[in-house]
Amino acid sequence: MNDAQGRPVTGRVRWRRFAVLAVPGFAATAALAVALAEGALAASFAVSGQEFKVSADSLEGEGFAQYGSVDTNARGDLLPVAITSIKEAELKKLCQSVVTHLPIIGDISLNLTAGGSGTPVKAGNLFIDATQLGGDAEFKNIEIGRDASTLDKGPDGAQGLQDLFAMQADHVSMKKVRQVAWATNAGTFRLAGLRMNIFKGKQECF
Repeated sequence: MNDAQGRPVTGRVRWRRFAVLAVPGFAATAALAVALAEGALAASFAVSGQEFKVSADSLEGEGFAQYGSVDTNARGDLLPVAITSIKEAELKKLCQSVVTHLPIIGDISLNLTAGGSGTPVKAGNLFIDATQLGGDAEFKNIEIGRDASTLDKGPDGAQGLQDLFAMQADHVSMKKVRQVAWATNAGTFRLAGLRMNIFKGKQECF
């Protein structure tokens, strides 16, 4: 690739562009039909080989359901996950980060932040395929140990396999949200004050 004067462009811009393409960003896709059958998997796409971290000062959600499932990557590896689904969610001071290791360059961190200017991030029909989740949580009208195939408080399609353990609630409120995930899907994702930054080295949300 050459610039306007015909000189070769150095690798700096190429590496940055590669890093953006190589890492998962905030997803704004159609809501998933997550009811699993033989051979069906949690995410509607093959997940990347990298987990990413998400943090938020707070999360308020209406229509909560959580159950176990499996994601898959392009190599066909099966990745166990806990799917957290919420009909309507609001998050304050949202941060998402992922670290990619590039040859010669080393670690590159991509950080996305939003909802820190007083206007929260809003998501509809939110599905998070997580391997870790932490925070201070409060639930309203919670049901723990419900059959995953009978869930009815979360988004449409937020159900797991028959006889598997699940939980649901009318409302969830969380503080100091910390999670590690393979994928995030939402019918709508409104990101107030969205910012993206790329750093050399590891700079994660937590």
